[in-house]
Amino acid sequence: MGLSKLSISDVDLKGKRVLIRVDFNVPMKDGKVTNTQRIAAAIPTIKYALDKGAKSVVLMSHLGRPDGNKVEKYSLKPVCSEVSKLLGKEVTFLSDCVGPDVINACSNPAPGSVFLLENLRFHVEEEGKGVSLSGDKTKATADQIKAFSESLTKLGDVYVNDAFGTAHRAHASMVGCQLPQKACGFLMNKELTYFAKALENPERPFLAILGGAKVSDKIQLINNMLDKVNELIIGGGMAYTFLKQIHNMNIGASLFDAPGAEIVQVMETAKAKHVAIHLPVDFVTADKFAEDANTGTATIESGIPDGWMGLDIGPKTIE
Repeated sequence: MGLSKLSISDVDLKGKRVLIRVDFNVPMKDGKVTNTQRIAAAIPTIKYALDKGAKSVVLMSHLGRPDGNKVEKYSLKPVCSEVSKLLGKEVTFLSDCVGPDVINACSNPAPGSVFLLENLRFHVEEEGKGVSLSGDKTKATADQIKAFSESLTKLGDVYVNDAFGTAHRAHASMVGCQLPQKACGFLMNKELTYFAKALENPERPFLAILGGAKVSDKIQLINNMLDKVNELIIGGGMAYTFLKQIHNMNIGASLFDAPGAEIVQVMETAKAKHVAIHLPVDFVTADKFAEDANTGTATIESGIPDGWMGLDIGPKTIE
């Protein structure tokens, strides 16, 4: 398949330190992980590396959006015990992800060691930009990003990317580790296989469902999909941008982010290519994004009141 990449199963891991970029961006409440699905998804790759005689496995991830600051509520420390539980093996948490102490800990570990690094996004170099605690925009220099990437590179002999949820990000931990061998983990491989099937040899009729917050990030993807699909369902936060532009619906405080011209162009292209685009027709609403919010419902006709936001699709849309 056109999307096939070197897999972890193609690489000799015996005696190697395996640096794995995972996606442990999990939901947290009161300092505890509330859903371990993303952690569980990475376990097969971690276990495989250990079973094949890896000297060590070093796990790195982000959590939330600390914007380049050390923010305690975004620490990966609570995640460490969950990884250990699911792996059935002790996992050592390191209180940073770069620097001499981390490099020393990972340089010559006991065979079979597993480490979890602290949140990559505690350093502005990971994303390249951030926001200071005082609210000012910050930006890492090219030299700072290079030094950060080099420090991560020193933690392993083989780089494995199993963070499919972050695959679209050109962040330091995704593209900056300059190890001679780079491979996909099992989760990444599985998702690429699904993509290849959908893009190269889809079963028809082909329906795609797109969600997410920002239309502006996905205009190119939507246009590309219009060449491949028969129908397209648009949900998530970006549905409100479409609804406002197409139906002039009042969307209150719901997400809105794309110029009208882009939406009009997408709809015209879809019509010309005989692709049906489906949007939600009713919504679950709230007066704030919080557990104690007042909730309600709305339709395209009624609109969403000012100060309220659409947070999910309603029962008619589900039908």
